[in-house]
Amino acid sequence: MAAVDPSEELKSVESTMTSIEAVLDLDKMRADVAALNEKAAAPDLWDDPEAAQKVTSRLSFLQGELRRVEDLRRRLDDVNVLFELAEAEDDADTRTEAENELASVHKAVGELEVRTLLSGEYDSREALVTIRSEAGGVDAADFAEMLLRMYTRWAERHGYPTEVYDTSYAEEAGIKSATFAVKVPYAYGTLSVEQGTHRLVRISPFDNQGRRQTSFAGVEVLPVVEQSDRVDIDESELRVDVYRSSGPGGQGVNTTDSAVRITHIPTGIVVSCQNERSQIQNRASAMAVLSAKLLERQRQEEQARMNALKGEGSSWGNQMRSYVLHPYQMVKDLRTEFEVGNPQSVLDGEIDGFIEAGIRWRKQQQNAA
Repeated sequence: MAAVDPSEELKSVESTMTSIEAVLDLDKMRADVAALNEKAAAPDLWDDPEAAQKVTSRLSFLQGELRRVEDLRRRLDDVNVLFELAEAEDDADTRTEAENELASVHKAVGELEVRTLLSGEYDSREALVTIRSEAGGVDAADFAEMLLRMYTRWAERHGYPTEVYDTSYAEEAGIKSATFAVKVPYAYGTLSVEQGTHRLVRISPFDNQGRRQTSFAGVEVLPVVEQSDRVDIDESELRVDVYRSSGPGGQGVNTTDSAVRITHIPTGIVVSCQNERSQIQNRASAMAVLSAKLLERQRQEEQARMNALKGEGSSWGNQMRSYVLHPYQMVKDLRTEFEVGNPQSVLDGEIDGFIEAGIRWRKQQQNAA
């Protein structure tokens, strides 16, 4: 049986790689890295810790992105050399090595291509993620905590810093809700496809008769608000309550009233922060979350007006993923049809396949619209 000619695959990968390099604009990335390096070297950088954190975070991200693209380009060039060497020496082992490396590079280039699809207005922002238990009682609260672990494990796998702002624990097990930030550029564009209702089907560990239970948890993803955003908040329209932070089972965490709950009276939006810092810091974090929620509300109202003018409804379904642990093992995205037969790996944070499929699906929906 004749060996498959890899030339067409090589051409395809080369074309995709060239397109990625053009979209990412490597010359601009290098110039931005140089400028940020100068800022990072300034002796007064940490006089403003918040600004310094943004500089170092952005620098680290750009350096990682640039290194990733340059490494892939080198690997692709090396694959071409390997195939040429295999052909020149008629070496089957070298050809096998080249084919294996081409498959690996093809996969990596496909993953990098997804990054170029994040071109929405807020896609480059950091993300605020809120997880809430929905229908299903204690199983839903337990499922919400499983999703919180899944996303934080995903962030850990990629080296993305996270900060939990607020966790409301359920009485028996799990959580009622939790809000955390993923502090890396493009976190919002990446995770926004995770928004919606997640469904879990399993034998309930909380049912003494061992019955199958279906439970639900909701995921909300918002972009972090920046100074350029127009979000007007009238202080007179806020009710601010302070209280003591609490942990699982209602146990006290702090001995002072450092936790902050802010209610935006006109909209009824309530946010809180109790991450064991000072009341002033918790208030600032809670205001950041409130600003993000109000910005999202503005965007939804604008989108509703546009849809009304076009006579269209939202293309997003509410229930977006199903996690089945019994009677079979499967995690399936209901929009993209992407599925994995190992739920435990998914719940351990291996969700890149779902995210990439979601981003591609969203782009297709946008193009079709």
